[in-house]
Amino acid sequence: MSTFISHNYRGAYHFSPKEHWMNDPNGMVYFQGEYHLFYQHHPFGNTWGPMHWGHAVSRDLVVWEELPIALAPDEFGTIFSGSAVVDWNNTTGFFGGEPGLVAIFTQHAEGPDGGAPVQRQSLAYSTDAGRTWTKYAGNPVLSHDTFVDFRDPKVFWHEASSQWVMIVACGQTVCLYRSPNLIDWTLSSEFGEGIGSHDGVWECPDLFPLPVDGDPGQTKWVMLVSIGDHPELAEGSRTQYFTGDFDGERFTPDAVSQTRVRWIDYGRDDYAGVSWSDVPAEDGRRLFVGWMSNWKYANQTPTGVWRGAMTVPRELKLEMRHGSAELIQQPARELEGYRKELLSLKRVTAAQASAQLADLQLESGEIRIRLGSAQSLELKVRAGRGQETVIGYSGAAGEVYIDRTRAGVADFHPLFAGRHAAVLDAADGTVELRILIDRSSVEVFAGGGRAVLTDLIYPDQASTGLSLKVDDEEALVESLDIYDLSI
Repeated sequence: MSTFISHNYRGAYHFSPKEHWMNDPNGMVYFQGEYHLFYQHHPFGNTWGPMHWGHAVSRDLVVWEELPIALAPDEFGTIFSGSAVVDWNNTTGFFGGEPGLVAIFTQHAEGPDGGAPVQRQSLAYSTDAGRTWTKYAGNPVLSHDTFVDFRDPKVFWHEASSQWVMIVACGQTVCLYRSPNLIDWTLSSEFGEGIGSHDGVWECPDLFPLPVDGDPGQTKWVMLVSIGDHPELAEGSRTQYFTGDFDGERFTPDAVSQTRVRWIDYGRDDYAGVSWSDVPAEDGRRLFVGWMSNWKYANQTPTGVWRGAMTVPRELKLEMRHGSAELIQQPARELEGYRKELLSLKRVTAAQASAQLADLQLESGEIRIRLGSAQSLELKVRAGRGQETVIGYSGAAGEVYIDRTRAGVADFHPLFAGRHAAVLDAADGTVELRILIDRSSVEVFAGGGRAVLTDLIYPDQASTGLSLKVDDEEALVESLDIYDLSI
C-alpha cells in the first residue's frame, strides 16, 4: 500500500504485508470505525511456516495500516485461520460495560512421535480495539476426537435463535456448532457429504444471509467452502459456494446447489476468502476479501521481500437468474473515490476507441467497457517488450477469459501461464467488462459481476501499454472509461 516501500510487483491498491509471507484472510471484523484484516503470516520467512496472525486496519477498505502481530504460537500450537466478532452483550464475560472483540481460531499442533497433527479451536479477546490480545485461560474451547482436519472456524450471532453459530471445516465436510457464550459449544449438524466439489480438503468456510434481488423478504443463506490443492488438479485451490436455508442448526441446500458446483471466481488466484463480521446494518453490505494466490505456486511467486496479497474487498449480492439465486460480486465502492480519469468515451466505434488507446499507458488502474453488439473482443493490458495480458470475450464460446500466457515472468511453475475462462451470458448482445489492473494482478468483473476472474501476473514494470481489438471495427462502443489508481 501507499505507506510501504514501492516494489515492482507490490500492488498500488491491494493489501500485502511489508515483508515476509501472507496467506488466508482471518478475523475480518468492523469495529469503532475500522475494518480489521487479520491474516495468516510467517513473520520470519517468505514461504509458509509457523503461522501467526498478522494485522492491518483501514477506515475505507483501500488504504491499510499494518499493525504489530496480533496472535503468536503457544503451547497449544501455531495460529491457523479463524474469525473475529464483536461481543456486544458480553456473552463471554470477558468485558465490562463496553463491547469488545473476540477472536476464534484454530491452533495446530504436531502429533506426538510423528503422529497425526491435532487441530483445536481457541479464543482470544481484546479490550482496546484489537491492538492487544489476551488468550482465554480455558483454551482450547473445542476439540474433536476423529477429524484430523478440524479448522478455520467462522462464527456469527444468529439473531433468530439468539445464539452464536460456528461453521468449521472437517476434512471433506463442514460442521455447525452452537453456543450461548463462545466458550461452550454443542454440535448441531454436519453438511457436505455427497454434494459439491471434493477435489481437495475443505477449508475456510463461511455462512451468511443475503437478500435476493435486494428484497429482504426473499433472503437466502450463502455458504462458502474453499477447496485445497490436489496434485491431479490443474486449477489448484479455489472456492465454491452453496445457496439454501439455515434455521440456526442445519443448512439445507436449494436445488441448484444439489445439482452443480458453482465457483466464486473462475481465475486461479482468489482463495480462502471470507466476509467481514459486524458491518453496520445501515451499511447493508456483505463485504468479502480473498487471498490472491494459489497453493500450486504460492511459495514460488517472484515478489522479493514479501509474498502474498489480498484481492480488492468486494461487495456480494444475490440475483435471481434462470430460476436460481446466483452470487454477484463488485469491487467495494470505496475504491471509486481514488480514481483519476484518463479517458472517457461515449458511443464511438470500436475503431475510434482503439485509436484512443494507442498513446495511453496504465500500470495500476481500472477499465470499464460496454459494447452493444460485439461477437468478440480482446483488450490487451500491461503490454510491451513482448508481454501482454489479454482480457477477452468470445461470443462463439459464450465466455469471458484472461490469457496470461505471455503476461511476464511465469517460469517459477509449469502451470502458471495459461488461459482461464468463465461462462458469460450476453444474450441481449451487450458485453460489459469492469477490469482492475495492478502491478501484479488482474481482476475481471463481467456482466455486472456475474462472472469474475482473478489472476496474478508478473510483467516488466515498463510493460504498461493498452490495445483494443473488436471483431467488427464499426461495432458500437457504448462507453469506455479508464482510470488511474496509482494510490
